[in-house]
Amino acid sequence: MQRRSLIKAFTLSASIAAMGLTWTVQAAETIKVGILHSLSGTMAISETSLKDMALMTIDEINAKGGVLGKQLEPVVVDPASNWPLFAERGRQLLTQDKVAVTFGCWTSVSRKSVLPVYEELNGLLFYPVQYEGEEMSPNVFYTGAAPNQQAIPAVEYLLSEDGGGAKRFFLLGTDYVYPRTTNKILRAFLHSKGVQDKDIEEVYTPFGHSDYQTIVANIKKFSAGGKTAVVSTVNGDSNVPFYKELANQGIEATDVPVVAFSVGEEELRGIDTKPLVGHLAAWNYFQSVENPINEKFVADWKAYAKAKKLANADTVVTNDPMEATYVGIHMWAQAVEKAGTTDVDKVRAAMAGQEFAAPSGFTLKMDEKNHHLHKPVMIGEVQEDGQFSVVWETEGPIRAQPWSPYIEGNDNKGDTPVKSN
Repeated sequence: MQRRSLIKAFTLSASIAAMGLTWTVQAAETIKVGILHSLSGTMAISETSLKDMALMTIDEINAKGGVLGKQLEPVVVDPASNWPLFAERGRQLLTQDKVAVTFGCWTSVSRKSVLPVYEELNGLLFYPVQYEGEEMSPNVFYTGAAPNQQAIPAVEYLLSEDGGGAKRFFLLGTDYVYPRTTNKILRAFLHSKGVQDKDIEEVYTPFGHSDYQTIVANIKKFSAGGKTAVVSTVNGDSNVPFYKELANQGIEATDVPVVAFSVGEEELRGIDTKPLVGHLAAWNYFQSVENPINEKFVADWKAYAKAKKLANADTVVTNDPMEATYVGIHMWAQAVEKAGTTDVDKVRAAMAGQEFAAPSGFTLKMDEKNHHLHKPVMIGEVQEDGQFSVVWETEGPIRAQPWSPYIEGNDNKGDTPVKSN
């Protein structure tokens, strides 16, 4: 009797061990990919679509056989527009979920929050949004624009005859690192063009700010002093009341053009854009660009939205950070295939010089040294349908300058990524 019980126990243990082995094999058959975007809170209006684009891109790669013969397995977390929570969720992705790479963040304050975690644990973060520069981490690949790929060309355009020949600038932003540093760079740039401080106004509002009545009234008053343009680094859902107030007070693009660095097709979805026609945005991609790659990209996204029953699936749009997300994931997959492994150090080396034919119509390249993409610059005018008509663009991709020459001391900084702490 005792012998029979021992045999049963041995058989059960063997079965459990075999099941454990199966689970281990199954786990090893996928490569976990972290997605770190705010799906609630003030930034959800911008970031939710990046999460969905990441999932679509992962599905696209998996349908073609995955990476290294393995399927990519997305791990989605919601830091809820709570900046310290980005660091917590990032640590969770790296230590508990064991992701090979993370795609995420929108605001620079969220990126700054996770940066020490990814440097400490040698994680890999792909950051898909334009930013202020002044950073070059070995643990981050920046697929959005540096200031010389967006902010500087946009203000140059506003100064030009084609852009209206602005003489005065109202710099309006959300109160955090990206707008403040960008405006520090722009102020120095404007000084180099002969614009004096008396012709530059700088105003900041908190995240989630909704009352723009006084600020827009002040813009009108400031513009009485000469040809004025507004440079907006307002982020998240605050853009909705800001643009509504512009319309309420009758500020038209022909009088005071607004150029935005954080407003694209997604933010304009759901706003009556007729009063905003002619206002501007500077990006590296617009949904309206015409080429076969973009036509497929937009069509695939619309089909994906309907198939997955995304919110307002009939009106979904693509935008610049979505394109940067798409390009970043594909480039990472290419680098993993080249390296033959998901090992961070080997993938980092394999990322240098990676190229991808992007929906923008340009072949983008990851710089061999500075972890930033070479990107074209485009300026678009808002149209009645919420799309943008491109009124100016560079002939080809521009190499990023993470260290702006308009910030003192940057000429002594190197071209190789270094840890931030």
